[in-house]
Amino acid sequence: MNFSEIAKTRQSCRIYDNTKNVEDEKIQAILESTILSPSACNAQPYHFTVCKGEKAKEVAEATRGMGMNKFTEDVPVMIVISEEAYNKTAGIGSKIKDNDYRSIDIGIATAYLTAEATAQGLETCILGWLDDKKIRKICDLKHPVRLVIALGYPKENYELREKKRKSFDELITIIE
Repeated sequence: MNFSEIAKTRQSCRIYDNTKNVEDEKIQAILESTILSPSACNAQPYHFTVCKGEKAKEVAEATRGMGMNKFTEDVPVMIVISEEAYNKTAGIGSKIKDNDYRSIDIGIATAYLTAEATAQGLETCILGWLDDKKIRKICDLKHPVRLVIALGYPKENYELREKKRKSFDELITIIE
């Protein structure tokens, strides 16, 4: 699957098959691709905690506040992305430029993670609605949780939805 095919088929899945486990080899491949993502000064200011089994259920519960993300009851793997400290160079650059590169770096890593998951035949959903304190306790994390990625196989008959996006002209300006 080339990148254009991945971009056209990757979507947020909200209907997982809770009877199909994700193979460890696929999780490994996804994480190996993810850590190759670029980051400011190669700081890689993040940590990935892969939760399976009961831990995945606990993390999923911590994403369901106020009735949100009910579909996570069926998700077999939850990947918690926590923010870590910068390296010295990225920290200095962040202060000088008044820009928090960590959130950008986490976004790029998340794009790599979800793209590789798609290439592996899996589905994902990026979750920002979460209980940071609960997830930190579940995963024994010291730093803030920024995102949780639901990962698994979709239920049978899962269909690709039409992508609704702004037009090319609304989003792109070419200046010569």
